[in-house]
Amino acid sequence: MSKLASIAFAALLACTVTPAVSQQLTYSWPANVGPLNPHLYAPNQMFAQASVYEPLVKYQVDGTMAPWLATAWTISEDRRTYDFTLRPDVSFSDGTPFNAAAVKANFDAILANRSRHDWLDLTRQIARTEVIGPLAFRLVLKAPHAPTLKELSLPRPFRFVSPAAMREGGTTAGGIREPSGTGPWRLVETRLGISDTFAANPTYWGGKPAFERLVVKVIPDPNTRAIALQTGEVDLVYGAAGQIPSEAFLRLRDQTPAFSAAVSTPLATRVLALNSARFPTDDRAVRLAINQAVDKETLVRTVLDGLEPRADFLFSPTVPDADVGLAPHGFDRTAADRLLTEAGWVRGADGIRGKGGRPLSVELDFISTNAQQKAIAEVIQADLARAGIAVRLVGEEESSILARQKDGRFGMIFGETWGPPYDPASFVSAMRAPSHADYQAQKGLPDKAEIDGAITAALSATDPIERKRLYARILTALHEAAVYLPISHAVAIEVHRSTITGVGFGATLNEIPFAAMRPAAPGASR
Repeated sequence: MSKLASIAFAALLACTVTPAVSQQLTYSWPANVGPLNPHLYAPNQMFAQASVYEPLVKYQVDGTMAPWLATAWTISEDRRTYDFTLRPDVSFSDGTPFNAAAVKANFDAILANRSRHDWLDLTRQIARTEVIGPLAFRLVLKAPHAPTLKELSLPRPFRFVSPAAMREGGTTAGGIREPSGTGPWRLVETRLGISDTFAANPTYWGGKPAFERLVVKVIPDPNTRAIALQTGEVDLVYGAAGQIPSEAFLRLRDQTPAFSAAVSTPLATRVLALNSARFPTDDRAVRLAINQAVDKETLVRTVLDGLEPRADFLFSPTVPDADVGLAPHGFDRTAADRLLTEAGWVRGADGIRGKGGRPLSVELDFISTNAQQKAIAEVIQADLARAGIAVRLVGEEESSILARQKDGRFGMIFGETWGPPYDPASFVSAMRAPSHADYQAQKGLPDKAEIDGAITAALSATDPIERKRLYARILTALHEAAVYLPISHAVAIEVHRSTITGVGFGATLNEIPFAAMRPAAPGASR
């Protein structure tokens, strides 16, 4: 936060406005929620898709799977056939019944666009689907696939839109007629660049939301979002730690009795992907030196205000199958200098190293509107300059950064693991498809084919010991290749005004439990 913004924010702390109890919950997000097609991706926002559409099974905080639109399921002895018993008396918000025919229609629409979902191994493994009764659905796989239930719980693509909202021929790849799901919320209005409004679904089968309306205001700037929370324009900030500046979060948490604030347990890993197929990060010595030259401990203390713990590996050791006994690369500027010198990178008069007439210069791409990414990038730029590595910072809008991740036009680029229930299975599965930065970062590795083969084997492994052995092979290869610079373990934050209660963290980064929130009783305070 700038000094001027910090002074203005501090001044606002002294004149907090407490609005009257309302039946409207107001949240904010950097962009509109999109058309909310459950079977497609950006510009659809995941938290909004998860508020409108529901899965067969739901991932829980303890890592188990709970019944949701399916009340029960059985798995065949060969682990290839899943029979689901569907919940009775459920309908889509447009009145269409939810039944086995609707489930099959959604699977058919998703699989008709299978290539769009090839990052998710389950879409490759589905052999066929069957309606075996009005409320009985069968999923048959080509081979055993260990993360099947977890991947069915994801916010997309295996969620259900009303068949009446599909396009001609039961397709969704080209769009939907309207966002009609079975969830607790339904989208009723979109004002581009201003807001999206959701109404509580009056026919929802579960617990109806306490708020009648959920308004999501479009506020791209984190400083402006913090001020909007302070003045009562919004009731809640929830999401990744960069939703508001960390300084603002700490002020609200520690000094303002009108607010409550909390930090989740670590949910994902913030990383930079290093491109092994592009000069100069195609040199392992450069990638390893980058890992050794960045003082992450100071970075997380100063830029992130200690809200996120330092990360040394792609996944936290607490992630299932990820504790494989790796040794951190560690912060060691002397070792980084020695490594680069031994690899033939010589310092020039300007302090920047070079080899063969080419400077050791790397491009670092970040989302221009993400103040946190920009601040981290500037610290990394300064740290690497001390090792003789020049870093060119390139800030672009999110869609451009996503395009770079997919086509490999980066030297270093920001990314995150996806947290539960994606990590590790779904995340490593996507490494085999050119739809994310991970594939591009690994593309130049001489053992890329072997890594992909181990991923395929791990996804089908039904023996836990064998699966752990395969993940150890994958994660060791990636760690030794130094294709990632782990920075910190990402957390979610929430700050809410005392006018609402029932705010808590969901089981994943991308599902916000709006339906559990409710207005506080008049006169209530923290």
